[in-house]
Amino acid sequence: MNIDTIISYFLTELKGIKNASQHTVLAYQRDLFQFNNFISKINISEIDKITKKHIRLFIVQLNSNGNSTATIARKLTTLRGLFLFSIKNEFIEDNPLKDISNPKIRRKIPETLSFNSFKKIIKNLSKKEEEEKDLLMIAIFELLYGSALRISELCALDYKDIDLNNKTVKVLGKGSKERILPLGSMSIIAIKNYLKFVDAKTKFSPLFLTKNGKRIYPRIIQKYVKENIQEVSDISKKSPHVLRHSAATHMLDNGADLLSVKEILGHENLSTTQIYTHVSIERLKNTYKTSHPKS
Repeated sequence: MNIDTIISYFLTELKGIKNASQHTVLAYQRDLFQFNNFISKINISEIDKITKKHIRLFIVQLNSNGNSTATIARKLTTLRGLFLFSIKNEFIEDNPLKDISNPKIRRKIPETLSFNSFKKIIKNLSKKEEEEKDLLMIAIFELLYGSALRISELCALDYKDIDLNNKTVKVLGKGSKERILPLGSMSIIAIKNYLKFVDAKTKFSPLFLTKNGKRIYPRIIQKYVKENIQEVSDISKKSPHVLRHSAATHMLDNGADLLSVKEILGHENLSTTQIYTHVSIERLKNTYKTSHPKS
């Protein structure tokens, strides 16, 4: 069968039956179109004509184009999904990827913001509190850090997702999976202060709005977060995700168990959460080196 048709079927299943997020579908689409373009240049249009040799040639091209190990691993995972889908639907009999492993990824230890730096940001914003924007930013920082939200999860929040009485927030995470997270006392205060200065809400309204009354979007949050972090810290990455990394690391530093942190972060696998144990160990080493007389 023609590979274009199978890619279309596969993406339709991702969107429909598997209920993958738009971000995931677009990522798969880009990877598959890149592979299809590569295959078409060597005059292959039928999926059953693709061999292990073609996959290896594709990997060589990815390497020569400067793709990272993580990027190559992701693209191979996408192709693996396509071929498994094709076998399940009897479009092919053999999987050309079955003997090809993903390259090993050396995970980078994520940068974190110190708790003192976070407090300085809130203090700086609290000095103003003159405009709705300042109250909005305090609430955003408190939720990104206090509930360890992804930026996409924060932007998707509606008024109905916040339960101030029960001190919880309902979050729609990756793969459209919902989870209920605790709201800290400072987050609750920040949300209440912000809501005093915005129009009355209905349960279907976005929680956070731009000055034009539209749902807030990632780019504007990235801009605000970067501006505020660079005032208090010299870490190289100044993105909203740094607040999530920081929250996870600080929870582990203060005795939280790994499984609880995994549930709060909404990770599918425990191995993803384990990166934060390495961060905590590195912080412990640095503390030892700088403060222990025998170090």
